[in-house]
Amino acid sequence: MKKILFALLILGFSPAFAQKTTYQLSSHILDVSKGMPAPGVTIQLEKFNPGSKDWTRVDEKVTDSNGRITDFLPADKNNSGIYKLVYLTADYFKNNHTESFYPFIEVVFQIKDDKHYHVPITLSAYGYSTYRGN
Repeated sequence: MKKILFALLILGFSPAFAQKTTYQLSSHILDVSKGMPAPGVTIQLEKFNPGSKDWTRVDEKVTDSNGRITDFLPADKNNSGIYKLVYLTADYFKNNHTESFYPFIEVVFQIKDDKHYHVPITLSAYGYSTYRGN
């Protein structure tokens, strides 16, 4: 075991020096009717192309047990532009045996710099709200 660790150190691998990827965009969903996070909700990230006026899918992820997605858009790239998060809420409400009004929710926003953007929503079966968090 010591030989393996020594070989890894010689090759330049060290957990203490390993670079951690950081991300520029995160989101979460709070189901305000329950006062709990909303796990298992698919969120699609799309980017607007001003030339063609089309949206292009960038990524798609599912909220974790805390209703969060923390790893949209690696921060080591220029991510300036207009984006849309599409929260696919129909299955979440169906799985919770709840009638709802919104089968999906689209939130459009603009990234203008290299700062972190957190775009959460508070959700209920017949309403939602969003804001720029931190």
